[in-house]
Amino acid sequence: MTKPNQLFKAFADETRLRILNVVARRERCVCEFQRILRVPQPTISRHLAYLRRSGLLVARREGKWIHYSLATPTSSVHKALVHCVRSCFRDVDILKRDLARDGRCCKL
Repeated sequence: MTKPNQLFKAFADETRLRILNVVARRERCVCEFQRILRVPQPTISRHLAYLRRSGLLVARREGKWIHYSLATPTSSVHKALVHCVRSCFRDVDILKRDLARDGRCCKL
């Protein structure tokens, strides 16, 4: 089981929070994170690995692509933090901009 301090550390970084915000809407691949967040691929990959190790994301391979989605919560703290990603952070400007950018862009 993931320790609560690991979960909070995962949420403490803006890029990781942005990734969680975007993936909370649906499964994503790295190229989608790059396009929406406007962050280089190595940075995205490093944060995705951190989120996987923290137990917040799961990955599945489809051909050469790896798709990421939120992991099923394993504790009440994990469940509460995922709930906050989906609802509590709606008024955070950078998170709203990411979701707006996703809606305007064509899908890859």
